Amino acid sequence: MSRERKVASVGRPTDAEAWVRTPETEPSRDPDGSRYTARLTIDVTPEQRGRIKVTAFKRGLTVADMLRDLLAREFPDSDGDAR
Repeated sequence: MSRERKVASVGRPTDAEAWVRTPETEPSRDPDGSRYTARLTIDVTPEQRGRIKVTAFKRGLTVADMLRDLLAREFPDSDGDAR
């Protein structure tokens, strides 16, 4: 007896701004409680992951802190301020 697996498809949002601003779940807080955070998952190659981890270690940073700084530089607030 075989079972067919049903895969749910997810449609693309029609309004990107509303979709981005809609929280998926209750937001989490940084340990110091200064700002809300949202989790972002990306796929990288094992080689990229290794280079990222080694670079963060050499700089004395966590991978998360290093990537947050990079993203803040690349995608500053609309007024041009990165923070």
